[in-house]
Amino acid sequence: MKRFPFVIGSTIAGLAGVLSFHSRATTGPLSHSVPVKAGTSARPVPAKPGSTETTAPRSSVAHSAPTSTVPVTTQGPPTAASATGVNEQYGYGVLSVRATVSGSRITDVQVVNLQTVDSYSQQLADQVIPYLRRQVLSMQTARIDGVSGATYTSEAYAYSLQSALDKLHFR
Repeated sequence: MKRFPFVIGSTIAGLAGVLSFHSRATTGPLSHSVPVKAGTSARPVPAKPGSTETTAPRSSVAHSAPTSTVPVTTQGPPTAASATGVNEQYGYGVLSVRATVSGSRITDVQVVNLQTVDSYSQQLADQVIPYLRRQVLSMQTARIDGVSGATYTSEAYAYSLQSALDKLHFR
């Protein structure tokens, strides 16, 4: 019973120490947004979701006289553009992603380069990358929450994605 106040006091002090602990300043892409400018793209987009046919912007020509033509253009479906981000080195390998943007939406994100230093890192990346992709597609930004336990992989993914979006002038 004499140790009870000491144990309670030590527990409170330890808890306060843990709650106030900061290992480093958070300056990565997982903790802040990076503004980028909006732009346009010039690649064709699939005509129907899931199809492999592509459609270009449509144009028609109206004839006003037999000797002259007046081009009339109509706006077609939004076009998609893709860009590959930089190869981002992180603690367990190298990673780069390709982002596809259609209009003002991120429509796809794929890892195009993943080199890991060991099999555990490869297994971790295989589990984490689909989750990061879902975050990007649902949040429509490179400012993602990341995955606890895979911070370096999450940050490399976000940095490479942001560089791809910068190349596309995506906002």
